[in-house]
Amino acid sequence: MFWLNGTPAEGISLSDRGLHYGDGCFTTARAVHGRIDDIHAHFSRMQFACSRLLIEPVDWTAWLTEFRQAATETGNGVVKAMITRGSGGRGYSISGAENPCRIFSNSAIPAQYAQWQEDGITLAVSPIRLGINPSLAGIKHLNRLEQVLIKAKLEQTTAHEALVLDSNARLVECCAANLFWRIGTRVFTPTLANAGVAGLMRQRIIRLLAESEYELSIVSAPLDVLRDAEEVFICNSLMPLLPVNEAGEYRFSSRQLAEYLLPQCLLPVYES
Repeated sequence: MFWLNGTPAEGISLSDRGLHYGDGCFTTARAVHGRIDDIHAHFSRMQFACSRLLIEPVDWTAWLTEFRQAATETGNGVVKAMITRGSGGRGYSISGAENPCRIFSNSAIPAQYAQWQEDGITLAVSPIRLGINPSLAGIKHLNRLEQVLIKAKLEQTTAHEALVLDSNARLVECCAANLFWRIGTRVFTPTLANAGVAGLMRQRIIRLLAESEYELSIVSAPLDVLRDAEEVFICNSLMPLLPVNEAGEYRFSSRQLAEYLLPQCLLPVYES
């Protein structure tokens, strides 16, 4: 089901800048018993993205109300929340585009995630590299052409997810997930200063690690650092965490950290 500015809808205006330019942002949330998991984190993410993209004025009170309503109607599943700049402006100019659109949709949680948590997954190193762009790095903007190509190449393999590097051959993320690896009690995740999406489950795991015996480092690293890894896992708000058995030529057998984190990642965080 789709909602546009609080009303059930089947489409948007053909002049919407989200359609023409990918001019907008989104977040994808897990609904549990009709409530959004960590709704304030999704709210902050969207406010930050709109600020970075200069999208204003957004009716954030209406957005939160509609987000909660979409979760209520979803029950258990996925709620995707989008904001576009709306219609207006001439060409690339944003002048005159003053009515952002709030779009929500819902769907089921991907059925394969539960099995993949048990079995572990394989990552294929993607031939598609992410471009370096600090202005857009971290935010989940609507122009996902890199991910579309990454997914298309992934579907030509037997792997479950893609391991993605940037144009400088540094580890960034997966097609739709963030990446962590462990060596002893040291845990590593790639920096997202130049490319990639700062996922909310990644942020939650960073907080959990800060309260644990593990030491986290955010690094710029090449693919071959995984040679020494004892454990690799990926995460997003829906998975929420999947252990990795293979990534390219590298193999991993430990699930020590994944088993420690997974119960905490599965537990919903509701607003107080």
